[in-house]
Amino acid sequence: MPPEFWNSVLFVDESKYNVFGSDGKQMVWRKPNSELEMKILTPSVKHGGGSQMVWSCMSAVGAGNLHFIDRIMDKYTYLDILKQNLKQSIEKMGILPHYKLYQYNDPEHNAHICRLWALYHSPQVIRTPAQSPDLNPIENIWDHLNNRIRKFKISSKNELREKLMSKWDKIEGNVCANLVKSMPKRLNEVIKCKGGPTHY
Repeated sequence: MPPEFWNSVLFVDESKYNVFGSDGKQMVWRKPNSELEMKILTPSVKHGGGSQMVWSCMSAVGAGNLHFIDRIMDKYTYLDILKQNLKQSIEKMGILPHYKLYQYNDPEHNAHICRLWALYHSPQVIRTPAQSPDLNPIENIWDHLNNRIRKFKISSKNELREKLMSKWDKIEGNVCANLVKSMPKRLNEVIKCKGGPTHY
């Protein structure tokens, strides 16, 4: 599709943020025979200190609502999120009436009640094949947001939520526009790599 096609696409997704950073192992580079210094160690607490699931959307214009998910993410939760946030976000971005909804192949996204709701409330839904690569540019926004909040020493879930919201509201429109502009290149690279990994 031409680059103009992507300007009216609404990309939606969820992400998880931990109070103390990553769920996985943290790597540290140090010189041989040197001890770890306290200043480079990440503090930890029992049970990880908590985490926050979030949902949001973006388009070439900017970012939509940031919604905190405080219950199990299933098709009913996802449907409630769409009902509460989709129309508000679209109006905020000014991409009515001919926007296209792009979501990943998560089971809750593909649940019958969610597909049916989207059919009646979205002018067009972009369908992606099963097992297709996740090319959603909002993944880059999640990473961008994580880099911004990690500049602070966050010690509680409430503080994490506060930082997520304040930094989300400051995401610049040109960041979103540049990511959406990269969609044709992303798709071409997937074709070139025959569905394999790309640098995106």
